[in-house]
Amino acid sequence: MQDGSLLDAREEQAYRLLVGLALARSGDLAEVAELTQHEADEVLQRLQAKGLVAVQEADEPLFRPLPPDVALGTTLLRRQESLEAARKTVAALSEEFRLNANRRDAHHLVEVIVGATALRERLRDLQESAREEILWFCRANPLAMQGAENTEEYGALSRGVRYRAIYERALLETPGELDTIAEGVGWGEEARSLPTLPVRLAIVDRATAVCPLVRDDELGIGEPTTAVIGRGQLLDALLALFESHWEQATPVRLQAGDKLVAEGLDDSERFLLSLLVAGVPDKSIASQLGISRRTVQRRLDRMMALAGVDTRTGLAYQAAKRGWL
Repeated sequence: MQDGSLLDAREEQAYRLLVGLALARSGDLAEVAELTQHEADEVLQRLQAKGLVAVQEADEPLFRPLPPDVALGTTLLRRQESLEAARKTVAALSEEFRLNANRRDAHHLVEVIVGATALRERLRDLQESAREEILWFCRANPLAMQGAENTEEYGALSRGVRYRAIYERALLETPGELDTIAEGVGWGEEARSLPTLPVRLAIVDRATAVCPLVRDDELGIGEPTTAVIGRGQLLDALLALFESHWEQATPVRLQAGDKLVAEGLDDSERFLLSLLVAGVPDKSIASQLGISRRTVQRRLDRMMALAGVDTRTGLAYQAAKRGWL
């Protein structure tokens, strides 16, 4: 049968009726099956050819059904053997195709884009299409856009996309950048800081990474050249790089939790503490917060007294121990 069945619908119906009749003439089957005599003769011939019907010669032939497991069992077994052989052939062909496709299509895993404008547009598109998570390595002196220009982040955060960003310390000291970071954290961004980052990097939904191909000290030579990297071992390595740095980075938090409120820290003090632990100098902290260095010192003195220590190192330790950061 073209659809792979052992019996077509008419053959199955005729066989079932014949089983009920136990023994019947062609005319009897035609009557109960509502077939013409010609149709009944034809279907009985097909059933006989398949070993499902035996004929008893008489003045008029009588037909009796035979066990289907004997008649169709061998056919079914042969089909199973044929299907298993076909499955093995498909598996072998698929493996051969995969190996050759990997070699043939390897260049599609990495797309190269040139120019700050093209990079900006690609980052915009990737953020607008993100559904789950965006990871950032934010180095100082951005290539494609300043933090305040990345308005797509707020739209993604409002859709429920998780943002995790690690900022270089020098970026935190850049005028205006802390205000932008504070706004992002206010929208739900998770921000951390490290003294330095190995590379600029953005990863969207763990499926696409954007990474410059030109070192920062060579940027003045020409337009920035960036790789857009798809799924593969290179992307896996970049994900591992991000996660290892995320574990080492210091949180930058702006909202006070219940524990901090109970122990007397307000939002600005918690922000100041996170910048201190991140290694930002007093002068830069004062500039970013719009207060004097003397005020910075006074607030640190107050937090050290609250923590029961007399050094900044001790304050950082107690902040970690008490869950202030």
